[in-house]
Amino acid sequence: MTHDSRQDAQHWDEMYRSRDQVFSGNPNGVLVTEAADLPPGRALDVGCGEGADALWLARRGWHVTAVDISEVALRRAAAAAADVQDRVSFTRADLLTTPPRAGAFDLVSVQYFPLTRRSGHAALRGLLDAVAPGGTLLLATHALADLARHQPEGFDPDDYYWLDDIAPLLGPDWDILVDETRPRVAPPPAGTHHARDSVLRARRLP
Repeated sequence: MTHDSRQDAQHWDEMYRSRDQVFSGNPNGVLVTEAADLPPGRALDVGCGEGADALWLARRGWHVTAVDISEVALRRAAAAAADVQDRVSFTRADLLTTPPRAGAFDLVSVQYFPLTRRSGHAALRGLLDAVAPGGTLLLATHALADLARHQPEGFDPDDYYWLDDIAPLLGPDWDILVDETRPRVAPPPAGTHHARDSVLRARRLP
């Protein structure tokens, strides 16, 4: 599968322009459930969209780097961040081609981000390497079984990483705390069939 950053950026910009607000404005339930007990530090919000997760973290004391490929989404997120602008920075980047700084984050949050398979697992390893010693990796995807029953046109699950692919790549430097599929804590978006989440939470050993 080829990857074209400019084409991806155009696709996502057009999607966000199609509606005044694409998402609910609420933080993702997996993030709220799994990160509520973490001490604030430095967080990377991968594919931040309109910024609900980043704002939730910043308002809890985190210093957040929120990254997305869509300039339209980032402008919306920044407009909502007036009360925490000193604790959150919004950055346009393609993390599939430009990895974040290694060891820089106490939390790397990847919520429903379409992580495409890359030669040598380069993009995935870039996200794993961004977690500082003692830090947390938190990934959430839609349950693959749900997607298999209701596949969007042109969607091939083999093009993407799923949690069953990622957990075995962590190795002995990680402690896997959560690795499960469970019901969503909030109803799925209208018109979708995403009733369950697959969740991986792991801590990089100090």
